[in-house]
Amino acid sequence: MVKKEKQVGLMNRYFFKGLLFCSLIFCLTACNQDTNTKPPKSKTNTSTKTKVDYKVPNFIADSAYAYIQKQVDFGPRVPNTDAHVECGNWLVAQFRSYGLKVQEQEAVLKAFDGTPLKSKNIIAKYKPERRRRIMFCAHWDTRPFADHDPDKSKYNEPIDGANDGGSGVGVILEAARLIAQEDVPLGIDFVLFDSEDYGQPADSPLPTVQNSYCLGSQYWANSVRNKPYNPMYGILLDMVGGEGAIFTKEGSSMQFAPHIVKKVWSIADGLGYGAIFKDQLTKGIIDDHVYVSSIASIPTIDIIEYDPQTESNFGEYWHTHDDDMDVIDTKTLKAVGQTILTVYFKEAYD
Repeated sequence: MVKKEKQVGLMNRYFFKGLLFCSLIFCLTACNQDTNTKPPKSKTNTSTKTKVDYKVPNFIADSAYAYIQKQVDFGPRVPNTDAHVECGNWLVAQFRSYGLKVQEQEAVLKAFDGTPLKSKNIIAKYKPERRRRIMFCAHWDTRPFADHDPDKSKYNEPIDGANDGGSGVGVILEAARLIAQEDVPLGIDFVLFDSEDYGQPADSPLPTVQNSYCLGSQYWANSVRNKPYNPMYGILLDMVGGEGAIFTKEGSSMQFAPHIVKKVWSIADGLGYGAIFKDQLTKGIIDDHVYVSSIASIPTIDIIEYDPQTESNFGEYWHTHDDDMDVIDTKTLKAVGQTILTVYFKEAYD
């Protein structure tokens, strides 16, 4: 019995050894086949960037128009006046109502005639934690003199500044309102400069003072100079609401940021606004963008009306009492507003 069980055990052992050997041969053969078999080529290109489907909001020109009207209703926004204080407070409250982080940068700046100007730059930030960001800016103060008005008796009366001051702010407020409703992976700073228009008149009897305009932007640019996480570039809006206005490739913009000019004008043309955003190079001017570009090293362009029929190359209303709501046109506001909104969204997603 023991011997028989032993024989049976040996037979079983040989059987299982044989079975194990066959299994091993099969496995080696199969593995060798798998090794020599080339995997099918994937049709998916992993290096291709995924395109995000996005929609640019519709810029509401009537809303921008209402924001301009609101500013004008305060009266001329000249530093050291009640209208200036009240309008500044309203602008801050408006940005905050959108849920933006707002900074009031207050300073006393010295005018060309020695007048101390109680000034306030207003900086509203969308997604301030984002290092990648751009900037829209404008000045919100108005001219204290009507030095180009044909009626010289009104020379020392401040102007409404519906277009020169009000229009850029109105477009920015509407753009900020729309952007704040979205969830876009690109930060943006909305900066309103003060004391831009208290510059020395050409016929002033006082000694010429250099850089007497754009005091607020000079102050702001020095405050952010060499700071980390500044905007990649900026777009300045100045006199962007005039009826029949055209915008050319202004010389200082082309000097400091030709690539941004090309980007903006190409987008405007693609939107059907090529007749308004002319592919024409014109002389450089001194405006807030010059100081932002040269002092803060933030390449900034100026979207500003160009009129070849006037000596100043600005609209006939410029620095006169005709700069009121009658010169504002919603078609121009729409062209500018829709263009800069598209610039922002394309920068974020394309």
